[in-house]
Amino acid sequence: MNFRKTSIAFVSVLTILAACKKVDVPVAVVPVLLSPAVGEYILSEGSFGGNNTKLAFYTNNTVATIGDFFLQQNPTLTAGLGEIGNDAIIYGSKMYVVMNGSGRVTVLNAASAILIKNISFLNNTVNKQPRYAVGAKGKVYVTSYDNTVSVIDTTSLAIIKSIIVGANPEGIAASSNYLYVANSGGFNTTPDSTVSVIDLNTEQEIRKIKVGVNPYKIEINTAGNIFVSAYGNYGNIPASISVINGLTNTISLDLGKSFAYSNIRIFGDIAYLYNNYGGTGTAQVYNTATNTVVRNEFITDNTAVQTPYGVNIDEQNGDVYIADAGNFTTAGKVICFNSMGVKKFSFSTAPGINPNKILFKR
Repeated sequence: MNFRKTSIAFVSVLTILAACKKVDVPVAVVPVLLSPAVGEYILSEGSFGGNNTKLAFYTNNTVATIGDFFLQQNPTLTAGLGEIGNDAIIYGSKMYVVMNGSGRVTVLNAASAILIKNISFLNNTVNKQPRYAVGAKGKVYVTSYDNTVSVIDTTSLAIIKSIIVGANPEGIAASSNYLYVANSGGFNTTPDSTVSVIDLNTEQEIRKIKVGVNPYKIEINTAGNIFVSAYGNYGNIPASISVINGLTNTISLDLGKSFAYSNIRIFGDIAYLYNNYGGTGTAQVYNTATNTVVRNEFITDNTAVQTPYGVNIDEQNGDVYIADAGNFTTAGKVICFNSMGVKKFSFSTAPGINPNKILFKR
């Protein structure tokens, strides 16, 4: 598991049912005009200290999985991806894999997974511990635990700037002319509780917005509102969800204790809220446009998910892919559901342990 998560005692977070009105109706799915995916890349972060991050590839037409696709596509390399693959994005023609433990961002050809370059995130010999990435306005922005957001030029594949933000930044998202960065303070005795707002035109932080304690993930709905999930303190302060108005950059809604979820993934206006440590159920489905709960449990056919470790949505058809880390020590799996929570198929990520991100190849 990743550095931050293993540095904090695993205390189950109580999942509290939403106080908002429950509306048990079908999820509204508005597919994006994209070509169907030919397959999925699956990033498995590996085990702490194991140096065993894997990138798998599942081919849709042959229903086959290549468990270590990165090494297959780069047979001359003597080692794999490295230590703790925390995040991966496809931006343009490239894939950017954020290697937290190895202190680098590995850049691959998105079509072939062939290595293009490793971008060092070492400050002399000190690992900046990169965490999450987002692409915006022709650049890639990466949070790091040294309290910065690094700016990568996508042509030269070099870090051209570092932006100072809050303590131990985690999730990052882009909307309009702004970046939003979750400052967790996860290594501090008292966690942080702010989101940094960065002006993309000047690449400078322009304000901090107070949110829940220990903020983690950031997602944006179709109206441009920013949803921030927070872990709390794993004790008397529960996980929570805060909503930032994208026009005013001020808090518009604090779901607080009513929504004790540490993770969020949004597709259109539909949010999938889940906990990867503790809690009950797999994911709650929430309509961010109407502020109503669609259903408290996403899965409707009794398919079992032991540890929901990542959720990604195929924007072409609205299918929901859940990465199941299982017991954190053996190979995980990915389960694909339709938007109504009915299982379509599943596959193992072996030898990958702790799958956390699914990307779609088109």
